[in-house]
Amino acid sequence: QVHLVESGGGLVQPGGSLRLSCAASGSIFMINRMGWYRQAPGNTRELVASITSGHSVNYGDSVKGRFTISRDNAKNTVYLQMNSLKPEDTAVYYCNALGYDTSRKVFDNWGQGTQVTVSS
Repeated sequence: QVHLVESGGGLVQPGGSLRLSCAASGSIFMINRMGWYRQAPGNTRELVASITSGHSVNYGDSVKGRFTISRDNAKNTVYLQMNSLKPEDTAVYYCNALGYDTSRKVFDNWGQGTQVTVSS
């Protein structure tokens, strides 16, 4: 079993910053890709940012230039630094990890989600 635990969400004013963290634990052999997705009420889940084990990154168009994803491979942890936050960034943010467990089986797991609210 591989578990993901997110932290760092909360309420912030427009223009403010937040940093999300997601730690993976359990029977991990390797994690190929980690990422952040978000889902606002009435919307589908969308990619925010993803990063490979080689630190190649991909961002959703709406967050480019404002958000930065990074990871610590030794800690199986991914971070999302969110700057210049806007009300439209309000959503539940989900962590995702794609990799292999110690039985060499593929896993594609999600965290429980953390709420980010941008409001004055």
